Amino acid sequence: MFARSLVSALVRGRGLSSATNEILLTYPESNPGIALLAMNRPPVNAVSLSLGAQLREKLAEIKEQKKLQGVVLYSTSPKVFCAGADLKERLFIKEEDVPGMVRTFRLMIQDMSELPMPVICAIDGVAMGGGLELALGTDIRVCSTNARMALTETKLAIIPGGGGTQRLPRVVGVPRAKELIFSGRDVFGPEAEKIGLVNYCVEQNEEGNAAFVKAMEIASLLQDRGPVALRMAKKAITEGFEAGPVRAGLDVEHEAYMGVIPTMDRIEALMAFRDKRKPNFKGE
Repeated sequence: MFARSLVSALVRGRGLSSATNEILLTYPESNPGIALLAMNRPPVNAVSLSLGAQLREKLAEIKEQKKLQGVVLYSTSPKVFCAGADLKERLFIKEEDVPGMVRTFRLMIQDMSELPMPVICAIDGVAMGGGLELALGTDIRVCSTNARMALTETKLAIIPGGGGTQRLPRVVGVPRAKELIFSGRDVFGPEAEKIGLVNYCVEQNEEGNAAFVKAMEIASLLQDRGPVALRMAKKAITEGFEAGPVRAGLDVEHEAYMGVIPTMDRIEALMAFRDKRKPNFKGE
């Protein structure tokens, strides 16, 4: 019920925009432990320098929230998650400034991927180029059946510059990633689920926010989990996978486990189990 009431409120606010608020960050009281991060630059959430700067600012704020158990990334624009870079803006950027701009964009997505808590992405529509790269920087992706995704950069005589050439192969495998990047072709929701690009593809609803509803359902499963445990689990999986051999990954897992042993939350969980009550985690 909490998800549906929140969805209704957000739907009523869809389409509202502010020149100074291209990224919205809220901590709804009805969903303690969950942060909602929204792209709010209609009509297509093109990633401008301003949007990128605001997103990095909000990500820095989220990173310091020790009690958070999850983040849901979504769009306020109907039928669009993010269309990628603002190409109109790029027309006015000098060639010598392009490398710095691409690096800033890459760091923005890196900031997203390095958030210590789980990040769930709701794709209710189009996610093109940098928009898909942004989604690839999250932990769990949910899309609707009308979603359309692609890394289209080769059509513009460039390549993905926000981590797409590295994250996509890790998600769908090297051969398939090469095909998708070389061709720049569209991948629709059902295929995205089939190839593992998203965790779930859900039937779109009349409100056009089915992916967001599903993302909130997943987020609700995190709300009574230990915040430190979620962070350490993410660390163990992400860093352990990148470490290479299983033995090296096990060393990362051990290090992460050592991070939960001295916490007050661990003791609270044991006491709550003994007392047959719900634990009150504080992220400490």
